[in-house]
Amino acid sequence: MVDESKYNWLSLEWFTPAAFKSFDWAFSIFLYALPLLLLVFLLKWLIGTKIKQKLAVALPKQDIDRSWTSMLRIIPNVLKALALALLIIAMARPQRTNEQVEQWTEGIDIMLVIDISESMQIEDFKPNRLEAAKKTAREFIAGRFQDRIGLVIFSGDAYSLSPLTTDYELLYNFIDTEINFDKIENRGTAIGSAIAVGTNRMRESETASKVMILLSDGDNTAGNIDPKTAAELAAAYGIKIYTIGIGKDGKVPYGKDFFGRPNYIENTLNETTLREIAKIGEGQFYRVSDNEALQNVFGLIDEYEKAEIKETRYKNTTDFYPIYAKWGLVFFVLFMLSKSTFVSNILED
Repeated sequence: MVDESKYNWLSLEWFTPAAFKSFDWAFSIFLYALPLLLLVFLLKWLIGTKIKQKLAVALPKQDIDRSWTSMLRIIPNVLKALALALLIIAMARPQRTNEQVEQWTEGIDIMLVIDISESMQIEDFKPNRLEAAKKTAREFIAGRFQDRIGLVIFSGDAYSLSPLTTDYELLYNFIDTEINFDKIENRGTAIGSAIAVGTNRMRESETASKVMILLSDGDNTAGNIDPKTAAELAAAYGIKIYTIGIGKDGKVPYGKDFFGRPNYIENTLNETTLREIAKIGEGQFYRVSDNEALQNVFGLIDEYEKAEIKETRYKNTTDFYPIYAKWGLVFFVLFMLSKSTFVSNILED
């Protein structure tokens, strides 16, 4: 049985522009010799016509008739030029590389801990603090890749809304339908309890990077766990804590009066506790006073906490110089044969 692959080099497709464009050239510098080759043959012809010896023959004008067969004498030079050009192409080493890249990443475990106490209804954020936090949390989740994310909400008590998961659609559903002011009856702000619940969800994680993002607008006023103690427990499990203090100081809108006009109340945020939590958790504290600042903070955290993407590259390189070397040899053999035939001019060296 004949192996057809042995004769693929005979295809004229190897000389099409598309074929040459598809190649990478290992030694592309040799390709600059192609125009030089053309120049050498042109100079040889020009100089040869000036200096070669001519034999004077007296013939009547009517007998001097140029025949088309005289053009056959250029065939040996054409064959020689083709042979040299193909050998130059072979030396440039045309090749094609098929590269495959496999990427994988070891995701980060992230726990979002969101305050849903009554003060999160204050409208210094639009439409209010909680809705702004929910919108930004959604955008943050949308920008993650293969990270497990969980949700904890807290007011007077803390409640695990979602375990760590990569089902982002489930998280979106929880954010849209389950995070509201009626979810927890006890009033207050149990920051220490919230950190403890988040830590409990993450303590068995074997991921190299574990992050907790705590968003609150108040001091710790409820729960039976001190926030700093809870932060130390989280740090013992290798959890980094970012804290975000949300809200403006001073008079802020909160609800409306009988005539539909906004009510204003005095608001202050004691940053001390949130700063200490971030310090213990080896994270950072941020203070935000509007929607844009909140988005920027989540954007910063998103940049800081990126999983390391690893990749493995497989390269399969195929050389095609033997094809052009074979064609070059063919044309060289034809050139040598033509030197001994009628197409050669025996009067020329």
